[in-house]
Amino acid sequence: MHPETTETGQTAIRSDPAADSSVSEDIRSLWRELLGLSYEHFRLAGLETRRAGESLVAMIVAGIMLAVLLVGAWLGLLAAAVLFLIGQGWVTSGAILFAVAVNLLAALMLYALIRHKSHYLQLPAFLRSLEPKPAKSRKDLS
Repeated sequence: MHPETTETGQTAIRSDPAADSSVSEDIRSLWRELLGLSYEHFRLAGLETRRAGESLVAMIVAGIMLAVLLVGAWLGLLAAAVLFLIGQGWVTSGAILFAVAVNLLAALMLYALIRHKSHYLQLPAFLRSLEPKPAKSRKDLS
């Protein structure tokens, strides 16, 4: 579009078909680039999500295997402790009951820890920040 002065001194704008075609071609080109960029972003997000999912599965499997190994080691330690107590003159049933009691005490302590920490799963500070602030009275403002 080019400005043009008329006889009355007013500026008129006349349309140049070549300029309009160039602008519309630029818009189409920009739109194609935007679509291509969006496609690449979604493709990257999909690949990253897939890799994250595979990593999560590998971590869960490794965690389960680790738990099984740790349980085996714990049972081995308990068996060694029971055998030690038997070697010290304890009755077999008493040594086993003592090991069970120690195990239950440890479980109770871990339960208390989990129960205490579960409070933070409710995001208490964030929820407090969302509560409306009480309006200040005129007495507070002076």
